[in-house]
Amino acid sequence: MKSHFVHNQPPRIEDARLKMIFEKVKAGERLSYEDGVAMYRSSDLLTLGYMANAVRERLHGDTTYFNVNRHINPTDVCVASCRLCAFGKRAKDPHAYTMSLEQVWEVAGKGYAEAVTEFHIVGGLHPELTLAWFCEMISGLKERYPAVHLKAFTMVEVAYLAKRARLSLRETLERLRDAGVDSLPGGGAEIFSERVRRIICDHKIDGDEWLETARIAHQIGLKSNCTMLYGHIETAEDASDHLVRLRAVQDETNGFVTFIPLAFHPANTALAHLEPTSGFNDLKQIAVSRLMLDNIPHVKAYWIMMTPAVAQIAQRFGANDLDGTVVEEKIYHDAGATTAQHLRRQDLLRLIREAGREPVERDTSYRPVTRAESAFTVLV
Repeated sequence: MKSHFVHNQPPRIEDARLKMIFEKVKAGERLSYEDGVAMYRSSDLLTLGYMANAVRERLHGDTTYFNVNRHINPTDVCVASCRLCAFGKRAKDPHAYTMSLEQVWEVAGKGYAEAVTEFHIVGGLHPELTLAWFCEMISGLKERYPAVHLKAFTMVEVAYLAKRARLSLRETLERLRDAGVDSLPGGGAEIFSERVRRIICDHKIDGDEWLETARIAHQIGLKSNCTMLYGHIETAEDASDHLVRLRAVQDETNGFVTFIPLAFHPANTALAHLEPTSGFNDLKQIAVSRLMLDNIPHVKAYWIMMTPAVAQIAQRFGANDLDGTVVEEKIYHDAGATTAQHLRRQDLLRLIREAGREPVERDTSYRPVTRAESAFTVLV
């Protein structure tokens, strides 16, 4: 690790609190909860970025990963009324939608090309759709597109389906796995702080339940991602606690593949009075996450939420993934995201190379995908 620190010290450490943290990072020591709080409170972004970039390069060199994926949101009907959400709607809302199984398979078909390696599937907590319905949806997708990885259902969705089916979390996860779910996307974690959850998402499972669902998923062989929603009413203490609790589960299971910080978009939510995140805080979040999560391999800069420009810069602040081509992302655009809903493969390649990184297309398990350039003409 020390070889990745070109100098004994970065050009200048402006925040004295970071000097001891710098020494720990240079020595490869695990950072503490208190270190996390200090970094979140610091405005010395360049030192944070310097440290995070060194760790990123130790783990991944100059590689930045991306994938060719498609998002499918089967329904926006949701029984929860989370103040952070602009996506979920009541069943009687005239603007609400719920796809039939045939429509889900049709939407997947429209977004499918030989280049696609992943379907990313999440939706609302529907009061009528059953576990059996979702299992049939998954098995139908797997039958039609056997080579595509199905990354489906947040921990919140799994816990809701388990409750409705009167099954344990383990039984529910086993049924989803046996139907064809390959991994879980890791959304819905928000912030684990009970104080914050009572305000922004009191209708969701609590932090311990989210972590337990992830733990059981990992125990039965399902990998997952993990997330944190930031930029609302959380404190430095809340954010650091969230990362430490994710890290503790990873110590147990080694089941988290990628951490994805999610910038809160307040527009069209009950928290619309809050200011959106700044590029400064987006980059700080990436850097602190990379430094704290020493046992989670990948940190993703999700361009849909951060904008492609900030996600590009994040490749020098600790991130080593830029997400994928996406196509028709609903959840954050309902909340006012103004980014495009897809990027072409050549756009991703350009962003990565301009950042001085080497683009590597991956599948969901981060295995390199090698194809002729002509295989991607359908995505142009």
